[in-house]
Amino acid sequence: MQPMQKPKLNILINFWSLLHEADPSNEDGLIKQLGMIKEVGFDSFFSFPDLPNLKQNLQNHGLRFAGRIDSGDPAEFAEKIRANLAVDNGPINCQLADHDTPVDSAIHMTAELMKASKAQEARVHLEVHRDTCTETPEKTAAIIAGATQKLGEAPLVNFDYSHPAIIKHLTPENYIERLFEDVPNFQRSNLWHIRPFNGHHCQIPITDGEGNFSKEYEDCRPFIRQALHHWIDGPRPTNEFWVCPELGASVGYNLSCFPNIWGDTVALGKDIQSMWDELTASL
Repeated sequence: MQPMQKPKLNILINFWSLLHEADPSNEDGLIKQLGMIKEVGFDSFFSFPDLPNLKQNLQNHGLRFAGRIDSGDPAEFAEKIRANLAVDNGPINCQLADHDTPVDSAIHMTAELMKASKAQEARVHLEVHRDTCTETPEKTAAIIAGATQKLGEAPLVNFDYSHPAIIKHLTPENYIERLFEDVPNFQRSNLWHIRPFNGHHCQIPITDGEGNFSKEYEDCRPFIRQALHHWIDGPRPTNEFWVCPELGASVGYNLSCFPNIWGDTVALGKDIQSMWDELTASL
């Protein structure tokens, strides 16, 4: 058997991180966002697929695309997957249903999502996220177990660990011990949204505004590095890991005292790349 090739890291930028810079709902704003991503050397763009002339504008900038679904209606799954794949065949993120969706209903919807994904050969990931059926770690685990029992395989999951970190009210000494409860399913994914966190805030500043890493981010870096190590040490699906340095510009994630969100996103993405390069240097 031939040894596996060196894995590729794909730095994926959420349009949300650039909302203070431009509005992507109009084409000029979208072009500005894509140009800023390309200028700093990142690889891909994350959004809903219905932005103006998205496919052509991505191609013009040499960027890939990872899609997004927000739904709790299985009747919509196939068409929403199709719309994302019409732009590019990168991984797709799904925020499924609502926080009060019963577990049995969430398991059924997850199974239907998996079937719709398989039919179109799409890699759709169920995101661990607030106000979805995966809002708590216990529900997430129950949904994974139920869908696995139902279909004989686990759903793909995008583990945004910032949400369970604050539910568990963690301290830096136990990020790694308490959050990596399901390493095998993390390794089966090839999409990860990493919003640096602490046990009180699901988004922290990356820098101090003067080019130095913040103390809070320094505390979180070992966790990020361990996550990259786990993925590299696993089966490496598609041999490409799409990682989104997930910093939000609104909805309470971004506090008024934080440095510029795009500047911090760039700093985070570059640091993830440096950790990745170190971990894969000997492969």
